[in-house]
Amino acid sequence: MFLIDMMISLIFFILLIICVLVGVA
Repeated sequence: MFLIDMMISLIFFILLIICVLVGVA
């Protein structure tokens, strides 16, 4: 359960970074 929660948080963090990069570019 902890591993799945960590994976979801990691995916959300990566998506957030992609959105920021697209917004800047």
